[in-house]
Amino acid sequence: MRDLSLLPKAHLHVHLESTIRPDTLRDIGEANGIAVPAEQPVFDGFRAFGDYNGLLRSCLRKPEDFERVAREFCEDQVADGVRYAEVTFTAAAHGERLGEPDMPLASVLKGLSAGAAEHGLHWRVILDHSRRRPVERARLTLDLARRYTRDGVFAIGLAGEEKYPLAPFAGICDEAEEAGLRLIHHAGEDAGPPSIREALEIGHSERIGHGIRILEDVALVAEVRERGIALEVCPSSNVTLGLVPSFEEHPLPRLVDAGLVVTLSTDVPSITGTTVTDEFLRTREAFAYDDLALANLARASVDASYAPADLKRSIHAEIDAWLA
Repeated sequence: MRDLSLLPKAHLHVHLESTIRPDTLRDIGEANGIAVPAEQPVFDGFRAFGDYNGLLRSCLRKPEDFERVAREFCEDQVADGVRYAEVTFTAAAHGERLGEPDMPLASVLKGLSAGAAEHGLHWRVILDHSRRRPVERARLTLDLARRYTRDGVFAIGLAGEEKYPLAPFAGICDEAEEAGLRLIHHAGEDAGPPSIREALEIGHSERIGHGIRILEDVALVAEVRERGIALEVCPSSNVTLGLVPSFEEHPLPRLVDAGLVVTLSTDVPSITGTTVTDEFLRTREAFAYDDLALANLARASVDASYAPADLKRSIHAEIDAWLA
């Protein structure tokens, strides 16, 4: 069996605020007067996770905090075999919280640029917005995305609890599409297939974040398969948040067997305690996937990404070499 840390990867679904190293979190929390729990709580649902995630985000106060997290993200991704990452950041919420609309995003982009220059990571940024937050803030997200497209922002998306409908944000999604931004929404994670249909039909989503409940609707499976819409599958996150009982019971192999485009990501790695390599290792162990099957998951992520064509070809060549 080959070393999966050396498998070249594209990482499509990862929230920057949930990649913070434990030591970094303690450092910036202490510096900003935020008490960080010594141990992470056990989540009994999505809301408990959201509350804890809010505490993590509140530790970020200063430009140097955002820059540091972004630089370290680049270093950690490259060490994990990631060649290209599409990292999600909740920029408007931070800007609103701190009273500085542009500072968090500008600082993250500065940190990503510095980290990429030092470590060689290729990256782009998705700005997300919680479904349970006001439409007005979603407009701030759209405005930020428009202003920073030349600096690496290429998409927006709706995230969070899917019991809150996407429909109120239809106008924002229409405007984003007209502006040439990509749309990538979370759906089918803690809600069923209707949330996926809503993301596709109202939200113009070009990939689906998670999408693990799609198998409940045979017709939707057929449509998504025929359209080649990729699912950003994050097994350890689904287990940690209590959405799937165990890794071994995760629907990932059934999604693959249904002919869907399945990609593998971490979502919230600092919370799950995993890396992308860990996700591949757990997939190997839980489902007896051989190296070719794992390489095909890596290829799917590359193909579903918005990386430049020449970079995609380069990563594919590296995957070929890993398999040789």
